[in-house]
Amino acid sequence: MEGRVAESTVDADLLDRGGVGLTIQGRRATITLNRPDKLNAQTPQTWYALREIGQSLDSDIRVVVVRGEGRAFSAGLDRRLFGFDEVEGSPGVMSLGRRPTEQADAEIAGFQQGFSWLRDPDRVTIAAVQGHAIGAGFQLALACDLRVLASDARLRMAETTLGLVPDLGGTLPLVRAVGYAKAVEICLAGREVTAEEAERIGLANSVVPAEELDSAADELAEAVAAPPAGAARETLALLAQAEEAVELEQQLAAERSAQLRRITEMIELHEA
Repeated sequence: MEGRVAESTVDADLLDRGGVGLTIQGRRATITLNRPDKLNAQTPQTWYALREIGQSLDSDIRVVVVRGEGRAFSAGLDRRLFGFDEVEGSPGVMSLGRRPTEQADAEIAGFQQGFSWLRDPDRVTIAAVQGHAIGAGFQLALACDLRVLASDARLRMAETTLGLVPDLGGTLPLVRAVGYAKAVEICLAGREVTAEEAERIGLANSVVPAEELDSAADELAEAVAAPPAGAARETLALLAQAEEAVELEQQLAAERSAQLRRITEMIELHEA
C-alpha cells in the first residue's frame, strides 16, 4: 500500500510490555504480535496495548492487518498466568475471583476492549494466521473481519477444556461463522481446526502456502481499501447488522438510509 511509514503515536513502552509492534504506512496499519520465543503468547499487557492502538488510530487508516512474528500467530494466554500469582505486572487469571465482582468485571471488560474495536466499521481488519492460533489467539483472529490462513494454521478454542470460557469476544463471531452446533463442538471438544477445514466451514476467507501469507494479506488489504471510505464504512455497518436477526423491511430501510447518506455526501464533494 502506497505511502511512507509513519511513526506510531502509541506509547512505545506499552507496546514493548505487551509484545506488540505497530507500523503505519499510508492507509494501512499493521499490528504484529512480537514474542516469537513465546509463540506470541498474550498477557493483559498485550490487550492493553491493542486497546490503545484501537483508540489512537487516525481516521484515515482504512485497513488493519494483524499478524504474528515467527512460526505461530499466537499460542493464547501466557501459561504462567493460569494461577493466582502476578506475572510481569499482570494478574493471574484466578486472582480475579478474589476481587469484588464489579472490579473483576470491569477488568475483564478492559481486556475485551483490546479485541472489540477490530469490528469497528470505520476500517476493515484482516488476520494473517500461521501456525497455532489457540484460545486468545483464535479469538483475536475471530475479532477481525477477514482471515487469511497459511496452510499450516491450526485453530483451537482451548478455554473450556481448561475449566474457563472464551471471554475476549470470540463466541459471537464463531457462532456466526460456523453455526451453533459446530461452535459447540469446537469449544467443548477443544480440538484443532486445520486450515483446510477452516476454509470449508467459513472460518477462513482463503488458505495459502505459508511462504505466501504476507503477500496474500497485502493483496487483500489493497483490495478492501480501494472503495471510497464512506461507502466501505456504510457497507460494513449494513453487513454487520444483517448478521443479526433483523426483519427484511428493517434491512431494506437501513440500506435506503445508508444510500441517501452516500448520495448526499457525493453531491457535496462534487459541488465543493
